[in-house]
Amino acid sequence: MPNSGKPRISTNILLVDDDAGDRLLIQNMLKSCNSELILHYVEDGEEALAFLRRQGAYADVPRPHLVMLDLNLPKKDGSEVLAEIRADPDLTSMPVIVLSTSSAPSDIRKCYALHANAFISKPGDLNQLRQAIQNLYTFWFNIARLPG
Repeated sequence: MPNSGKPRISTNILLVDDDAGDRLLIQNMLKSCNSELILHYVEDGEEALAFLRRQGAYADVPRPHLVMLDLNLPKKDGSEVLAEIRADPDLTSMPVIVLSTSSAPSDIRKCYALHANAFISKPGDLNQLRQAIQNLYTFWFNIARLPG
């Protein structure tokens, strides 16, 4: 495909997960979807909000196009983070995908009540997780239109 003359826009994702192994797996899977992807990560809910609000050490970070949020986080859990994102006028339109080991109906209902854009239970099988991440990426970056 010829170059359209448009500048390339980096794709930024914020992954909020305290499990280093899960972060590495998800990072590798996302990079296989788009090698130019820029993945930022934080390990707890307070860091997530500081990153999104560009506070302190995160003053110069780019605004992510998408947030992938675990529920079980230290300091502030994922549902608290989601509630604060949706209550903040500067962040409310940001897509938030809950990516959790939980498949509890109460967790799913709570996240949708807090206006999560999607809830994905992390499959235990590596191939199923890879397929879920690829489908997530394809939908959010090739099919859906994200706020600018």
